[in-house]
Amino acid sequence: MATYEQIRSDVRSSTGKTMQNCWIAHVKELNGLAPKTAPNRKSLSERVKPCPDHIRPLIEASMRRLGLLK
Repeated sequence: MATYEQIRSDVRSSTGKTMQNCWIAHVKELNGLAPKTAPNRKSLSERVKPCPDHIRPLIEASMRRLGLLK
């Protein structure tokens, strides 16, 4: 399974944009993958920084390249 660092570096090399871990976790959750819960997370029911709509396809494309999504 690809790590957050691998996803971040893949997106950065292909688009030049920097991703946040919370965005990657949100996209994983939206696609049915179970991200680990951060120890400093304030609420389990809501996200402080959800992934922006224009960033989601970039992360999903990286996850497909790395074999996390089909």
